[in-house]
Amino acid sequence: MKIWICLCTAVLSYQNIHAQSAKIDTEKLLEYYENQRYDDAARYLQSFYTENTQDIKALSQIAYCNMMAGKLPEAEKSYLKINALQPDHISTLFSLTSINSRRGNASKAKSYLQQIIGLDSLNFNAYKQLAGYEDNSEAKLKYLKKANTLKATDPDVAYDLSQVYRELKQYQTAYGVLKTAISADPENFILQQAQLPISNLLGKYLEVIEIGEKLLKINADPNIINDIGQAYFYVKDYQKCINMYKILEDLGIQNEGTLYYMALSYRELKDYDKAALYAQKTIDEAISDHTPLYYAALAGIYEDKNQYNDALTAYKRGLTFSQNNIIYYRMALLYDLNLKQTKNAVNSYQMYLKNKPDQEKEKQQIEYAKQRITTLAAIK
Repeated sequence: MKIWICLCTAVLSYQNIHAQSAKIDTEKLLEYYENQRYDDAARYLQSFYTENTQDIKALSQIAYCNMMAGKLPEAEKSYLKINALQPDHISTLFSLTSINSRRGNASKAKSYLQQIIGLDSLNFNAYKQLAGYEDNSEAKLKYLKKANTLKATDPDVAYDLSQVYRELKQYQTAYGVLKTAISADPENFILQQAQLPISNLLGKYLEVIEIGEKLLKINADPNIINDIGQAYFYVKDYQKCINMYKILEDLGIQNEGTLYYMALSYRELKDYDKAALYAQKTIDEAISDHTPLYYAALAGIYEDKNQYNDALTAYKRGLTFSQNNIIYYRMALLYDLNLKQTKNAVNSYQMYLKNKPDQEKEKQQIEYAKQRITTLAAIK
């Protein structure tokens, strides 16, 4: 209703702002607005005003229609003209901010927001938007704190501010920010979910369980399950902890942490077989499939520096994570060409071949390994 009244007021105001206004079909313009045909509305209005018009009300209406139609360059041109005719008008600066934000020009958008703060040091929306442009935690914190001071119950600011405080390990402060916003909006599930991991960090385990269980009835989010599982572990309800994390495992979204808590819970329940099983699963989960390759890369660096013993140690360390034919082959070359350890070189070439290298992609390496085995065996 308010939007409709504003639109009517805006359209009807044209009857008094220009000598040509009598030609404007008010009903036609309203129809464009009603059907969100802003492009047509902008063209219609422009047909009554020259490009050089300095009528601020007309320029504002045309600029708004172009912006809503996604014609950002045209909208910016009109708003810049308005800003020149009527400098330091906050609504115009916000429009210019929006246009530049949508075009990805963060520098200009921030500049306009800074101008707004210079004109109105208590402008909540300017501080809120400025925070969104900051990657630096300190600057982001400054703007979010100011916005939160001006409107402590705004959910977006409260959420973002709590996350910054959490990163800074200021858990009690983060908790307080969320608590205030939640008290104003008890049904805000996003804020309540954001509070769960912070509550766990503060040892408010019963609160996590109470709120988390309610949230699960609305949305079975894995993050909520994870937080509840932790809380159950710390209140020593180990079976419920296992039940929670088993849900994640069944969904295939377990991680090192959830498996670790399951291992500890089974141990506390004296189910040592499952405790050992999940301890091994935790270890396996913690190891990346790429870990052997990382060690191979490290070993290669050592070889380049002629630190052959260090390279050998790195290769062997890589093999403790998984059998890897690349490591076996490079280790064989190291034994063969640099360390001159014939027996170890032959063993490594043989292990490379046993590890089933790709017959097409590694054809040359396979042939070379077979050749060196024959040559080195003859030397022995």
